[in-house]
Amino acid sequence: MAGWWAVTEQSSSSIVETLYSDHHGWLQGWLRRKLGNATEAADLAHDTFVRILGRRQRDAIQEPRAYLATIANGLVVSHWRRRTLEQAWLDALKAQPEPLAPSPEERALILETLEEIARLIDGLPERVREIFLYSQIEGYTYTQIAQKLALSVNVVQKAMTRAVAHCYKALYA
Repeated sequence: MAGWWAVTEQSSSSIVETLYSDHHGWLQGWLRRKLGNATEAADLAHDTFVRILGRRQRDAIQEPRAYLATIANGLVVSHWRRRTLEQAWLDALKAQPEPLAPSPEERALILETLEEIARLIDGLPERVREIFLYSQIEGYTYTQIAQKLALSVNVVQKAMTRAVAHCYKALYA
């Protein structure tokens, strides 16, 4: 098959067409044997011809199968490298702990604690409870609470003192 084409005799696209029609079946079989997977072989055979189409210079090729095998082999190496990287990523993901979800025992403790907190603050007057929740749950500062509720900072401080004293008595009295 030496000298099977010359650029001067054919247009660049017809050279690739001839190369494709004469050697695509052989290349795909070669890749299938190398990869052990017909689908991947078909993809890489296609990519080989796309690579050839992307080249600007298409001089006369003395050994078209060696030329195709060289390009395809580079694609196989890239394919295996990508596959190895993907597998390493999947292995790293598998090694990560599952999302932290509370166990049934932890859920029971959390619910019990929340019920206790609800019981503690239920005994507070409505305004004091509201100030306490803004401070402890929402994380507002005394100044922010005062602005939000149109109160003085002094009133907010006194309400918080009352709420904390109430919770302390309920827990330790």
